Amino acid sequence: MAYVSRPSIHASTVEERRAYVRKKYACIADCDACGLCKLFHQQDPETALADYIDGRAELPEVMMRYR
Repeated sequence: MAYVSRPSIHASTVEERRAYVRKKYACIADCDACGLCKLFHQQDPETALADYIDGRAELPEVMMRYR
C-alpha cells in the first residue's frame, strides 16, 4: 500500500479531505482489533474529524482533542 500524505486544508477540497479520512480511518467492524471507536470516543471518524474535513483546523490540531 502506498503512503498517502495528509491533505492540507489550504491545498485540498472538502471531498479530498473526506476521502482521506475515510481511507485512513476505515472501520474494520472489529472494535477489539481496530480501536477507532475508543480513539474517537464512540464517534464516527467523519464526525470526530469534521473540523478538519470542513477546513476549520488541520488534522493534528483536531487529533490533539482526542489524546
